[in-house]
Amino acid sequence: MQFNRQTQMDLISEGKAAFQGGDPSDACPYDRYGDREQQVGYRYWTRGWGAARAESEAAAAQRAQPSAGQ
Repeated sequence: MQFNRQTQMDLISEGKAAFQGGDPSDACPYDRYGDREQQVGYRYWTRGWGAARAESEAAAAQRAQPSAGQ
């Protein structure tokens, strides 16, 4: 695998799509303890999954807050 910015963004997007598809974080297709390529895949896939989760939780918290009303 040639690692560059596009590869990084693809792996992050893959992780985000997995979260949106309902996959748990341990469903990562890359091996955390594998060779260098697997480790890089794991790192950025989980980074994308975590980012999607954080965005989802922030949106849910924002919807749950009561408005000031008028």
